Parts: sequence; structure tokens; C-alpha cells
Amino acid sequence: MWTCRTTSVFSARKSSQPAVSTAVTTYNPRGLFSAAYGKTPHSRFSLDMSAATPNHTTEFFHPLSHSDALALAERPLNNDLINAASALRDQGFGDVVTYSRKVFIPLTKLCRDVCHYCTFAKTPRHLDSPFMTADEAVAIARQGAEMGCREALLTLGEKPELRYRVAREALAEMGFATTLEYVAHVAQRIVSETGLLPHINAGNMDPSEITMLRPVSASMGIMLESASERLCEKGMPHYGSPDKAPAERLATLRRAGEAGVPFTSGILIGIGETRRERIESLLALRDLHNQYGHLQEVIVQNFRAKPDTQMADAPEPDLDDLLWTLAVTRLIFGPTMSIQVPPNLSPGVLPKLVAAGINDWGGVSPLTPDHVNPEAPWPHLDHLAQATRDAAKHLQERLTLYPDYALAPEHWLDSAMRGPVLRHRDGQGLARGDDWCAGTSLDLPKDARHLLSLSAPSASPTIEAIVQRARRGQRLDEADIAELFRARGDDFAYLCQQADALRRETVGDAVSYVVNRNINYSNICYFKCGFCAFSKGQGHADLRGPAYDLADEDIAFRVGEAWQRGATEVCLQGGIHPRYSGQKYLDVLDLITAAEPQIHIHAFSPLEVWQGAETLNLPLEDFLRQLKAKGLATLPGTAAEVLDDEVRATLCPDKLNTEQWLTVMRTAHKVGLRSTATIMYGHVDGYQHWARHLLRIRDLQEETGGFTEFVPLPFVAAEAPIYRKGQARKGPTFREAVLMHAVARLVLHPLIPNIQASWVKMGPAGIRACLAAGANDLGGSLMNESITRAAGAEYGQEFSPARFDALIEECGRQPQQRTTLYGPVSEERKRAAYAAAPIVDTTSSVPPQKQENLIASSV
Repeated sequence: MWTCRTTSVFSARKSSQPAVSTAVTTYNPRGLFSAAYGKTPHSRFSLDMSAATPNHTTEFFHPLSHSDALALAERPLNNDLINAASALRDQGFGDVVTYSRKVFIPLTKLCRDVCHYCTFAKTPRHLDSPFMTADEAVAIARQGAEMGCREALLTLGEKPELRYRVAREALAEMGFATTLEYVAHVAQRIVSETGLLPHINAGNMDPSEITMLRPVSASMGIMLESASERLCEKGMPHYGSPDKAPAERLATLRRAGEAGVPFTSGILIGIGETRRERIESLLALRDLHNQYGHLQEVIVQNFRAKPDTQMADAPEPDLDDLLWTLAVTRLIFGPTMSIQVPPNLSPGVLPKLVAAGINDWGGVSPLTPDHVNPEAPWPHLDHLAQATRDAAKHLQERLTLYPDYALAPEHWLDSAMRGPVLRHRDGQGLARGDDWCAGTSLDLPKDARHLLSLSAPSASPTIEAIVQRARRGQRLDEADIAELFRARGDDFAYLCQQADALRRETVGDAVSYVVNRNINYSNICYFKCGFCAFSKGQGHADLRGPAYDLADEDIAFRVGEAWQRGATEVCLQGGIHPRYSGQKYLDVLDLITAAEPQIHIHAFSPLEVWQGAETLNLPLEDFLRQLKAKGLATLPGTAAEVLDDEVRATLCPDKLNTEQWLTVMRTAHKVGLRSTATIMYGHVDGYQHWARHLLRIRDLQEETGGFTEFVPLPFVAAEAPIYRKGQARKGPTFREAVLMHAVARLVLHPLIPNIQASWVKMGPAGIRACLAAGANDLGGSLMNESITRAAGAEYGQEFSPARFDALIEECGRQPQQRTTLYGPVSEERKRAAYAAAPIVDTTSSVPPQKQENLIASSV
């Protein structure tokens, strides 16, 4: 029965059939539940190959029985076999073929085994030193990191200390009893000093050795090569190699499964095995994976004859034999197992390998050679990308840890490795596609600039179908939206252009902004949101700056100054000070209306409203009516973060839950207070969470019509406590940030016409990209932006009307000053805004000596 890892972060974007628009929940025996990200048709496979083509779809994929799989040994390579394998691959991975950018670090070439085809292993007299030093290994890893590598592949001979005295002496001199102790030491240094993620090919291991290596590696592996005992007999390639005994290698694979270690394995073909023995080996791997769910990939490596080995004259498997094996491997493992083939061992025919059902090229290094196959250089990544395009696929970098495992770190990673993996991955669990960071990056990634400049890009059928449904105003489902967030390459370019075309049809070419002032009246807060670097309480000093609580006269002064500088709005939010009750918010409204009766008051997040009502023992609706009577005009839709309690339980566990946030907004809209809606994303969330958030916003808007705009707020990580503790990603990638605006335009159409891009988060270059991807509004000039700056943003605290106009006109659009509710602005207000004097006061009114008392009061 197909029970393990029947989910993939990819989907069938090139299938000739439309995607099924429901998510499938799957279970594996280790207790992991996950939604099948791909909305793809699953094929029923039988020995009638036509039953596995895209035109024959049923709800589930049914794996081959052992007997049916073994029967494939008698089937020749033909189009039916290839097409069936290709269809299964497309169902699981769509048009994506992955690779890992790595460095290859051979810690020792000493080995106690004598495999007859191997040139990696050397005897002591052929080596300058038994082991590479830790400093040498770290130096290679550091150089690889500088070249964009993310994986450090640690490869070594098996247990050389059991055969060679020189190995034992070298280990003892370094302070280690075994080679694997030394491997653990080197791996730890690589992680801590370079940030690369170790993948350890350590050979056979006992449970204690696996436990020792788990905290210093993202994944491990051992090639089964073959489950045939016959290959260990005299005259066969594994004779004299005790570690190649199939029972030993399968035992290691089982132990890894029991320990919850993401593992790689595979077979080596062309070393004397029969086709039936290949299938038996694959079935042995499948049986283990079905029990533990821990096999990330199955590698099919073709034997290459090497000089100076006992098999130097042995025939190599030909291309047809390799293609047959790849196709059979796919048919045995189904649509969601990653099937890998090394690209350097089959130059010139890579598109044919893709056609046979693979979805991964394995590790490719821009720095180090393949020390196992030194005669076969790695292809240049540009050439690999082109070969992948020639197969109608998109090359995408992954981590050594595959996406399904990276997205479930609590199960598959030691706690020490979760932070390092988070720093490298995107929301899909793949490698971050760029180094762009919200709030700090000045330039756009090169690839993004190229994709955004494409004219009339073609899209895959699935993406095109979803986008066109959205443009017609249809409500998409969660799986559809998650699929949009996975758009890469031409799909990404198409989606952005379609969102921009929809923007043009909906709201025209004007780009609006409001002249306003942020007044954050206190940064003292008793909530412990992990993402927040603004609020201050009793915590580590390096995670907070000085505390403040603005005096009434300071608030009034800032309101008056804002009006003098042309503002039509003041936006007020603050920390939840332990001394505040709902009366504080009512008093602040009195202050503002007394200071400047004409200014629009946009204030109080749903969290503040909820807390205010509770502290006054008032029903929510009654408190909102009191706020409105005192002059509150609209609410900011902040404190939403991601409207999914799975995310909120980690990100802000003591804050409002999803339903409470929606209740505040529903009630506010009921009493006539309109609001914005926001999402703060790119931390501990994933695409399915973003999809749920957008649907909850859309559904409430359909009910109330109270949202004025949707505002994506990419997570600024630099000073955020949860990131500094290694518990969150460093914000969305640039692709994800742009997609949030484009996807929101599509998903919320036609209910929310205004999509806002935050200059504070995206910066000027990012704003230009968002304006080409569906955004039509740039928010407020702010005057005193402090919340994002506290998190590490570097784009300043004010964006003047003149700067807005210049940026918008550079994009070929028309600037348009607006009010909070998207109305026209008087000429008097415009003149005041353009003639604004410098801000007089942006400092806290709290003397330093009082700050510690204020902090203490927040407990």
C-alpha cells in the first residue's frame, strides 16, 4: 500500500489535463500529516502502460506490487515505458527539476573496502596525509559559501581505522577514536563557521553514530548499490568489501529511518547485476521508505569504467539501459519520490534522462570536482539550465534537505540544525533564490529583473487556467492559491503581467498615496510576539532599544505638526502597555480632535481594540461605537500577521487568534468603521498559510465590504528576536514578495481593488517591481516610521510627496494623492504637503532614567 510521503511541494504544471482543485491529506507512519501541495491527477498504473499516461487519471496512485514490479524486468525499453514514467514525474514535480549547489569535501580517501570499480579509495602510500585537516575542510566550505553553495558533501572511505594503523594514529593525534567522531567535529565547524549544510556520506553506521551525526548534518546518505549478495562473491565487484554486504547497508538505512534522519540512497547499475536484481534492490528501498518515510531521493548511478581498477575493461551500461532503469525506478516509486541521476556521467543526453522520469540532478559544484568520478567534470550551471530547458523543464536549486523534509523540521531535523536550514530555505522548502532581504536590500536580484522584463511569457496550462479563473472574479481555493505562489521562471513572469493587466483594467494607471504621520505612542508591550523588534519589555538588552511612553502634549504636538506639513491622516498604534485600558484609547482620540479637528484618525489595531474592550468590560461593538463617537474614522488592519492559528501558535501565541481578529474587523465594519487588511509574511509560514489568509480576507470582504486595501508586509528579519534566535526565515525571497502583491491582486479581485506596496519594506527598487505586478498604491508618507526601522529596515522614516511623484512617474504611471478612504485631496492640503518644513521633533519624551521603570512595569 502506498502510505509514505505521498505529497510533494511540486505539482503537475505541464500535464495535459487540468489540475484537480482539491488538496489531499496524507499520512505517513511516523505521524506526519501534510496537505498535498500539488493539485494533480494521480494515475492508476498497471502493466498496461497506457493506464499511466496523463489521459488516464483516477483519484489515487496505486503502486506496483512486488510481483508486478519484478515483471518489468522482462519488458523492453519503449515509448510506453518512458511516457508512463514521465507522466508520473510530471504529476509529482511538474516542470521543476532540482539540483543542489555544493562543495565536495573528501575527508579521507582511506577505506577498508576494495570495491573493484573504485578510484576514490587510496592506500596510505598514495596519500600525503591520512585525513584532510579540519581547517582545510572549513576553507573549502567557506570558499563554496562565497560562490553561493549551500551544501557541504562530506565523503570518506569506510572505517579506515579498522584496516590502517596510520589512520588510527592520525585520529588519536587529533583526539578522536573513530573516523566518524572526526566527521562530526568537522561538520560542526562547517555549520558554525560557514553556514553550509553538511550532507554526510559516512557509510554503515550503528545507532549511536547516527545519533552523533544528526545534530551536525541536514541529511545523510548511503548508496545501497545493490541488494544482491551475489555481487559479494569471489570474482564479483564487492568481494573483499565487508561494508558492501546488502544486509549491513539495509540495516543502516533502517536505523536512519528509526532515528528520523532524512536519507539518500540508490543503486549503481552496470556492475554485473541483472535487471531483476536492480528491481529487487529498488523494492528493498521502497519497503524501508514505506515504513519510515525517510528516503529523500533514489539515485540511479551508471557505472563508469576507470583505469587502474579491476573493472577497467568492464562494459559500461549503454544509454538505453540507463533510460530503462530510470523509467522503472519512477514506476516503482511513483509520482512523489525524487529520482536523481548524476548529470556529469551522461553528458550530451540530459534531456533524454528527464524524459525517462527523473526530477533531480543531485549535487553540482562550481568549485570542487567529483572526487568519486574525477574523469567526469560537473556541467556548468548555465549548461545544466539550458539542458533542462531543452527538456521543457525549469532548473531550480534545492537544499541538501529536500522540501518535504525542510518543511517539517520538528520531525526531521535536530534542533541544532533547524536554524541553519531556515536561513537557507524559501517558503516552499527549496533554496532561497536570491539574497534579497526586505527592508535592507537596495538592488533587485538579476533573475527577477530579467523575468519582470519579459514580453508575453508563456505559462504552463495549470497556472494559466488558475489565473484566468481569478481574472473572471471566481473564488480560488487554497490549493489553487498555493500553486500560484510556487510560480517560477516564465510562470512567475506571466502571473505578474496578468496581475498588472488586471490592475490596469480595474483601477487604471494612477498610483495613489496618502500624506500621513505615524504616531507610535508607546513601545512598551506585555505581549511577546517573536517577530517584533519594536515593543520593549524585560528581555535581552540587544533585542530592544530605549522604552518610551509619549506624553499627551507630545501626541498633540505631533498631530499639529502633521497637519502643518500637509497630512490628511494620523495613524496611531502602539504596544499594549500594562497600564493602558480602553480609556487610554478614548483619551487619545480626545487629544487628537482637540489638537486638529479636521485630521482623519486611522488608529488602533484589532489587538488594541480587543484589549481595550476587555479592560473596560465592554462588549466589542459597544467599545467600537465609543471609539467612533470620539472621532475614530478607520482602523489599520495590522496584528493580522498570518491569519492561521498554526502559524500564530509559534509567531505570536499570546496574541489574538485568527477568529478574534476577524471578529474585531467584522464588528468594526458593522458599526461603520472601514479598515485596511494586511499580511506579515516570510517567517515561519508557508504557501498554504498565505492562501488561507487571503481567502479569509476575501470571504470577510464579501460579507462586509469594509476593507479599503490589502497591504503585504514582508517580514524584516534583521533585528527580529525570532530570527536572531534561529527560529524563523530571514523574510520572503524577492520572488515571494513580488508574488504576494500579484497573487493578492488576482485572489481578491474584484472585491478589494487596491493593493498597496510598502516602501518601508520593499524599498524604491522593490516598489517599482510591485507596480509592475498588480500594485496601485504606495501607502503613506509616514513622517515618523519606527516599527520597521526597529526591525532593521534602512529605507528611512519618511517618503515625501515629491519622492513619491518622481518614483511613480519613473514607472510611467500617474501619481495621485488620496485620502485614507481613497477620496480626492484638497489643493490646500497638497500645497502644504509639498511645502512641508523639516520635522521638529521625532524623539521620545521619556527621560533615560525612567526607561527601566517603564520596562519593569511591562511584566
